Amino acid sequence: MQAMVFDGHSPVLQLRDLPEPRPQPGQVLIDVRACGVCRTDLHVVDGELTHPKTPLVPGHEVVGVVAGLGDGVTQFALGERVGVPWLAHSCGHCPFCTRGKENLCDAPGFTGYTIDGGYAQRTVADSRYCFRLPARYSDVEAAPLLCAGLIGYRTLAMAGDAARIGIYGFGAAAHIVAQVARHQGRDVYAFTRAGDTAAQALARRLGACWAGSSEQAAPKPLDAALIFAPVGALVPAALRAVVKGGTVVCGGIHMSDIPSFPYEMLWGERRIVSVANLTREDGRAFMQLADSIALDIATTVYPLAEANLALADLREGRLAGAAVLAVSP
Repeated sequence: MQAMVFDGHSPVLQLRDLPEPRPQPGQVLIDVRACGVCRTDLHVVDGELTHPKTPLVPGHEVVGVVAGLGDGVTQFALGERVGVPWLAHSCGHCPFCTRGKENLCDAPGFTGYTIDGGYAQRTVADSRYCFRLPARYSDVEAAPLLCAGLIGYRTLAMAGDAARIGIYGFGAAAHIVAQVARHQGRDVYAFTRAGDTAAQALARRLGACWAGSSEQAAPKPLDAALIFAPVGALVPAALRAVVKGGTVVCGGIHMSDIPSFPYEMLWGERRIVSVANLTREDGRAFMQLADSIALDIATTVYPLAEANLALADLREGRLAGAAVLAVSP
């Protein structure tokens, strides 16, 4: 089978022929149809997330069809469509897992980071961590739901009942969570890099009441701010924008250093919190929600062999919405 492979050194992936994977007990073998290109993939190949498995097949927004069943798999059938997310497995017995916080597991596995992912024609995955996907979305549309959607959903939940939401960095996750927020009756203010008129236009089309540069002050005080851009300087900017008691939620897995800021900006019971990974309950709840509200998923599609171009476009900010590799029909 063909796969795009990260060798652990060069950020340029190599197209290689690899042996066909075989499902072990509890695993499903998946014919990959589509795989989203996430900023986390970029952090891996650019060396910002350390100690990945090498060589590595990236990709953790995997949509495909079950082509084989390992011993003991009963929840999926051959030919059924499934999604594979970032959380590949958790230990089940550490203090976090036993408290229902498997996203903080002490001994986790992550798809496309510690375990080979979906930049390939076939992959295997632990069946317990795969999701059924809403039929209303095509394979390409469903792929971003598996990380951009899920992490956005968890990030929004961390904001509590905030009515006026600022979103910093309007990419794959933001364009989905903005629609969820609008569905919940919240007002959305979108902040993009300066001059990114395409992202600002997308934000307005998806219901944002304002869209502008992250260098601009918020037009109204915010109850919460969600940060998806990996830019630490946005944290104090967001703190300046939120009201007393407001929350700044950092939704990415990696961020540049946060510059120092006066305590006065935090005072007033403002909070800074981060989002780490996801739980299977997040996945089930979000897929049910996505099935009910007809999300408009904006995608740019690339063939598997052009994964490097997709990563470069993401790195350089040339995308509005999500990048997706179309792997097979």
